[in-house]
Amino acid sequence: MIAMALMLEPDILIADEPTTALDVTTQAQVLALIREMQRKRQMAVLFITHDFGVVAEIADRIAVMQHGKLVEHGPAADILERPQHPYTRALLAAVPDLASAPARHDFDSAEVALKVSGLQKSYRSKGIFRAAATKTVHAAKDVAIQIRRGETVGIVGESGSGKSTVARCIARLVEPDAGEIRVGDVDFGRLSQRALRPKRNRIQMVFQDPYGSLDPRQSVGSLIAEGPRIHGATAEASRQRAIELLMLVGLDARSADRFPHEFSGGQRQRIGLARALALEPAILVADEPVSALDVSVQDQVLRLLADIRERLGLSVLFITHDLRVAGQVCDSIAVMRYGEIVEFGRTETVFNAPVHPYTQALFAAVPGRDWSLRRSAAAKRQHP
Repeated sequence: MIAMALMLEPDILIADEPTTALDVTTQAQVLALIREMQRKRQMAVLFITHDFGVVAEIADRIAVMQHGKLVEHGPAADILERPQHPYTRALLAAVPDLASAPARHDFDSAEVALKVSGLQKSYRSKGIFRAAATKTVHAAKDVAIQIRRGETVGIVGESGSGKSTVARCIARLVEPDAGEIRVGDVDFGRLSQRALRPKRNRIQMVFQDPYGSLDPRQSVGSLIAEGPRIHGATAEASRQRAIELLMLVGLDARSADRFPHEFSGGQRQRIGLARALALEPAILVADEPVSALDVSVQDQVLRLLADIRERLGLSVLFITHDLRVAGQVCDSIAVMRYGEIVEFGRTETVFNAPVHPYTQALFAAVPGRDWSLRRSAAAKRQHP
């Protein structure tokens, strides 16, 4: 895409969210490439993003927009270190901290809600010519994860590391090649499709794309009520449950009669969360649920998720490539690379003293890392 944009040797390159939803190492590569092309061609760049880490990494000057208006404009250092407008300050306050993760509640005494061991999943593909060898990709290699009741465990890693494959195997949306998946006392991984259907309510999933995961032909109320209806609830009870859940996630009852395209991205993700909660799951799998949202909406969704987890006693498997987000919401973190978990530990331990070189490389690649660390140090000096 960058090559296509450079074909006519432009004087100005407009980059509209070019790194949104990319993992940190790929982000770093794309940003380095844009900077190199800019230097070689003496090109001006208008870089549009909601990620302040990226802003700190690449911008010389910053313009902050709210409701179609320019509310603040100036040198990058001034905006990032000394913001003047309340909206700019609110945006910066919503950026998760990277410097450290706070110590959280110890779940060692809680019952085990999910136990995964020896999980394996491979994909095989053949080349278009007979001589081409079969290529095998190991998306999950002997993955072991344990989540206790009320705990949030995060899986972080680059794109292609196997995070989403593990999540989908656990939810039985993809069939694993081997391994054990136990949900409470149920051997979830060995259930036949017939036996699995009435048990599917035990694990529910919130997907990355809040629009693509919702049927645009159905009203929001119907989407949320669909699961309970399939599992035997009456139409009236399902409808009432949908309204209750909409209110739980911060939307009003009138939303039930509207369609997905009438909502913002953050509101659609709230609807996706309400739909996942409709079957009262024991385990919630959240697969990159905030990667495409701006920092303020992201912060709202993460706070909502934390509040609901506490109120309902949910166990959460949280998939993300964003270390800042992982530090904000996860009690423990598993770091994946090429289908394997290379490091696992309490979030504060992984953040403060990462052991594996790959984990260290992920932290080093976070855009705006130096700015984030300076910001955290300044905040500690002000509020020791």
